[in-house]
Amino acid sequence: MAEDKPRRGRILKVGLTGGIACGRSTVAKMFGERGCYCIDADKIAHRLLQPPSAIWQRVVGYFGEEILNPDQTINRERLGAIVFSDREKRERLNSIVHPQVIEEENRFVEEYLLSGGEEIVIVDAALMIETGSHHRFDKITVVYTDEQTQLERLIERSGLSPEEAQRRIKAQLPLRKKLLYADYKISNSRSLQDTERQVEEVFQSLKEDWRRKFSLLPPR
Repeated sequence: MAEDKPRRGRILKVGLTGGIACGRSTVAKMFGERGCYCIDADKIAHRLLQPPSAIWQRVVGYFGEEILNPDQTINRERLGAIVFSDREKRERLNSIVHPQVIEEENRFVEEYLLSGGEEIVIVDAALMIETGSHHRFDKITVVYTDEQTQLERLIERSGLSPEEAQRRIKAQLPLRKKLLYADYKISNSRSLQDTERQVEEVFQSLKEDWRRKFSLLPPR
């Protein structure tokens, strides 16, 4: 008798993106609390860059050992200072890291499907629009703030000077352009309660999107 194949889930893939220091992680956590399966691209990248991985070797080979800490891990602040001041180097870093991050995201989604997972999968990634990977998703949700709030939060979070913080913000696609790609928008400029209210509204809409996507399929 042939073995039963693993049951495949029915999912709505949602890309969650936004500007630096706009609160994507906060919003992703709120979606997770509502039962969404969340994948954090930043955490994947951090793991892939641990020594002595192949990606770690490529990054160190390109940028040099001056980006390393004494324990051979990559000093993210030092690397960030380099790539946010040099577009060519930033694009080189992205070309090394992002294809592998996307491959890992896809693997996590496939494992979730094979386990029978259903409904909404959230992939939290800062640069999905810049890299063109947003086309992989059923829906795009953009988290944004007003410019002053974004700047103040980045300075407070990272300890950067106002000039360096502005440089890092400008290195990404402007928020007004990211919002053009959004199916759903969440403003994180005010209170957490206000953000939570918007997340709940978007979550209910995504559940409706999921139902519409699979309404013509037979029940299990």
